[in-house]
Formats: sequence, structure tokens, C-alpha cells
Amino acid sequence: MSASYEELDYRKTSLGDLMLRRRRSVQLQGVDIYEVKLGESFLMSSLFHESEVQLSRLGLGMLGDQDLDVVVGGLGLGYTAVTALEDSRVKSLVVVEYMEGVIQWHQTGLVPLGETVAKDPRCRLVLGDFFDLSRDVSKGFDPENPGGKFDAVLLDIDHTPTHVLDQTNKRFYTKEGLAEVAGHLKPGGIFALWSDSEPDSAFTEHLGKVFSTAEARMVRFDNPFTGSSCGNSVYLARVC
Repeated sequence: MSASYEELDYRKTSLGDLMLRRRRSVQLQGVDIYEVKLGESFLMSSLFHESEVQLSRLGLGMLGDQDLDVVVGGLGLGYTAVTALEDSRVKSLVVVEYMEGVIQWHQTGLVPLGETVAKDPRCRLVLGDFFDLSRDVSKGFDPENPGGKFDAVLLDIDHTPTHVLDQTNKRFYTKEGLAEVAGHLKPGGIFALWSDSEPDSAFTEHLGKVFSTAEARMVRFDNPFTGSSCGNSVYLARVC
């Protein structure tokens, strides 16, 4: 399958063993693929990132021409954050990441988009638990601006609202938890959520009970190994 393989980083975390690896695919003419595993689960791959890109594009695309203050929950390989930074309206970006190792991958340039994220003066990487920070609207996501409000919160941490990395995360997807994240948004602000599944009409309806509008978009992309199409969802919700 590959001409070369390299384990770039490995460390133990409270959620399981975290691994960053690079493999070179002969099938794809020597393309380097970066992959992240947590325990026995694959979290992300540089080969499949269209839905992470669309999380930013769709979420920010619902906003006007004003300067934007944005939060990204979950740094990963950086695709959502970099896409946000490509938007000239974004004047500030706070990226909340639970795992110190992931932040260090970007700060040291160990992943391809690392320097783009770490060196952009509009972007700050915050080591913390997004879900804990969301619960406290008085402090908020930005330690340098306690209680600050945002135009958009873009979240990509759990696999789906029901398939979570840690059982404590389930509270966030309740009516109470979603109301708390809504409290971090400016009037008309957008909450966008990535999910590794097809749109769930029940969850979209659930979002609509907290936000003034809610919808789900399917994002499809090709799998060059199988020759088939895959898909993820992006949920989009707006506060009044």
C-alpha cells in the first residue's frame, strides 16, 4: 500500500494513545498522507478533508460583510482553521484544542498546515476543553477577552452528536448545552457542527428548538482507494 511509513509523534493522553503518522501512497503516485489515531479510532486524514473545509465555508458563508470574530473547536490537522483564515473578513480566530500534542504539531511545523495556523497574527491557539469553556458564558472561549462574543463557533471534535470521544461530551448536545454555546454568539451569529454521518433530521429538529434556524448540509467527496463517494454532515444554526 505504501512506499514509506513514519510515526511522527506518539503520546499518552487522558482519552487514549494519540498518534500522528505519515505514509506515502504508491497508489496515489507518492502522495504523503498524514493520519491521526486516538486509541483504536482514526480521527482524521489529510486525504479526506473536504467536509472540514466546508465547515468553515458554509458557516462563515451565512454571515455578512462585517469583520468576524470566530472560534474553532478542535484543531486537528488545521483544515477548518486555515479555511477560516483564508476569509478576509476574519479579524480574529480562537482555536480551542484539548490535546497539547496537537497544538505542538502545528507550532513546530510537524503537520503541513502548521505554520499557516501558528504564524497568522489573527489566530491564537488555546489549550483547553471546549465543552468546559462553553459551559461558562461569563468567561468564554478567549482567556484574553473573558465573556467575549463571537460571530461564529465552528465545532469539529466528536464523531457525531451521539458518537462522542468522551461520555462527558454528551451533555453539550442536550438542549441545555446547546443553549450555552448559543450564549457565546453575537446577534445573528452562527453555530456550525461537523458530523461523520449523514444528516440526522431528529438532531436538526433538536437544534431548531434552541436556535432560531437550523439546517443540515451533506458534504460529499471521493475516496480514491475505493472509487466510491463518501459523505459527512455540517449542521448550521443561527441565533436571533
